[in-house]
Amino acid sequence: MTNTSRFLFLACIAACLGFSSGCQYLRQDMADQPKNRPLSPSDFFADGRSERPLVENTVAHGAIADDELFVPKDSNAIPLPVNRELLERGEERYKIFCTPCHGLQGDGHGMVAMRGMKPPPSFHQDRLRQEPNGYIYDVVTNGFGAMYGYSAQIPPRDRWAIIAYVRALQLSRNAKAADLPAELREKLNQGGEHRPQAETTKEPTGGSN
Repeated sequence: MTNTSRFLFLACIAACLGFSSGCQYLRQDMADQPKNRPLSPSDFFADGRSERPLVENTVAHGAIADDELFVPKDSNAIPLPVNRELLERGEERYKIFCTPCHGLQGDGHGMVAMRGMKPPPSFHQDRLRQEPNGYIYDVVTNGFGAMYGYSAQIPPRDRWAIIAYVRALQLSRNAKAADLPAELREKLNQGGEHRPQAETTKEPTGGSN
């Protein structure tokens, strides 16, 4: 190996070492940041844990409001007054978040299913009609099967608005006439009455004799 080749070889090694040391320095600043990952040990605290307990007599922001709207899975209660305003809000949120899979009528014929994905069950089947409201709230919050949870996208109040609207969709296909108000029953009866058409007399086509 000539002196020139030896010099170039050593220069390349020196350059590589300098480059690697520079990358290591940058990596320590960018990727290996001085932070604690979840449940990682830490020498900073006396108990050796990076996760710290909640400060006494404190709650997370928004937790109290969320707790007020929480019900157990087996509860059939809706912790909000069900009125026209809530149903209209539920219809709006349902069309945004639910129709891609469940369809406008809740029958599982949404655009996602029409494009080849497995359709979700219809809201109008007996099993889902009999499920308590708390069960539906839990599914919307945490997800079920192929459905992801929507706790980050839909706040608790809107979840209940959607549930109220889903119940209205179910009732629209399974309501009994006896459950309707009197004025609606009267309109229903009037619309169902048979109205015979008036008979028309035909003029004789031939001339008089």
